[in-house]
Amino acid sequence: MDSAADKLDPGTPENPQPFGKYLLLGLIARGGMAEVYRGRSRQSGGRLYAIKCMRSQLAKEARFVEMFVREGKLAVLLSHDNIVRTFEIGRTEGRYFIAMEYIGGKDLTQILRRCQETSSRIPLPHACYIAAKMSEGLHHAHTLNDVDGKPLAIVNRDVSPSNVRIGWDGSVKLLDFGIAQAMVKFTSEIGVLKGKFSYMSPEQIRGMPVDARTDVFSTGIILHEMLTTEKLFRGDTEFQLMERVRNAEVLPPSKFNRRVPEALDRIVMKALARDVADRYGSALELATDLHAFLAPYRFDPKEIVEHERSLFRADYDAEMAEIAACQRAELPTGGDRDASMVMTAVVGPGAASSVQLITQRPSDERLAKLVSETAPSQQSGGEPVAIPPPGNVPEVTQPTNPAGPKGLWARLRGRWGKPE
Repeated sequence: MDSAADKLDPGTPENPQPFGKYLLLGLIARGGMAEVYRGRSRQSGGRLYAIKCMRSQLAKEARFVEMFVREGKLAVLLSHDNIVRTFEIGRTEGRYFIAMEYIGGKDLTQILRRCQETSSRIPLPHACYIAAKMSEGLHHAHTLNDVDGKPLAIVNRDVSPSNVRIGWDGSVKLLDFGIAQAMVKFTSEIGVLKGKFSYMSPEQIRGMPVDARTDVFSTGIILHEMLTTEKLFRGDTEFQLMERVRNAEVLPPSKFNRRVPEALDRIVMKALARDVADRYGSALELATDLHAFLAPYRFDPKEIVEHERSLFRADYDAEMAEIAACQRAELPTGGDRDASMVMTAVVGPGAASSVQLITQRPSDERLAKLVSETAPSQQSGGEPVAIPPPGNVPEVTQPTNPAGPKGLWARLRGRWGKPE
């Protein structure tokens, strides 16, 4: 646990707290690895950011710093309407942080839980639209190339309801895109993936090589759950749960929701095929079929806005009031207490481009070593954003396996005394 002295003052709209080039305006969420704050830049207008700060206690261990920075390095490469935008990774006042766009709204876990509490369902067209937009964001990541045209081979590995944000404006955003990849090298530790087994593909459970189709399977799980309001894979123990994922014995969603037509059953079941060769070959193929299915419904995304706000009326009103207070906040003047390491880059269409290091303080040497090992290049045009050198992004077509030739599934079977 962090000591009281190590904790950041989260600030409030009435009393913003300086944090390098940002000002903190309140705590949004606290997790095991990081805390997320609302923030505003000292220089920009009323735009809000989500400032994700690594817990200071974890920063004392090199492997956690590496995981956190890997997450940021991967996230800043991705620029798509259906992926939360990451603007900068850096270190200020001794804290590693990631600055992202702020998205007001709820994640799919919260929406599904509210539907269960109210004995309602996510409307069928809404579920298809959300899954289609998730697939479009995933396809962008899957097909991203570096400046030399070489595929980065990014696979999310962590597509789950808690990582899908539905904005109050109806936007669909994938969150925390880099966390699963950052954790790949630590998969021999059972606790690292606890709670994520329900959304893994059979090949991921087995510790086999994965590609874009593993994210297609996970998207299929979420679509199935949105249509049925029930978890697809359950188990009294983690071993039992993993066995069910590995076998991938799935009933069509129409067995639980009679409103699901046969055409949608076929789409869901193809996404959830146990054999990767029988699945959609890409997330884009899944998105295309979902949009084709949606066409006769004449669906308007504004319907999602109305549905979400009706489910969370009090929460919506409260968050809108908080956002308005943050935007009205009078920001203190004066210089940064400790400038963060800032990196800017030019992003070309479909690829990450040149990188330029703007500011580096002596205290940022550790971060610089993790983030930047190549000399910056110069290229004109495009939009400047904070981004690390694309050459340092790990290829993720195969998981790292520090425990030897056996996959995660085989190691767990041995650990729990199960025969091969």
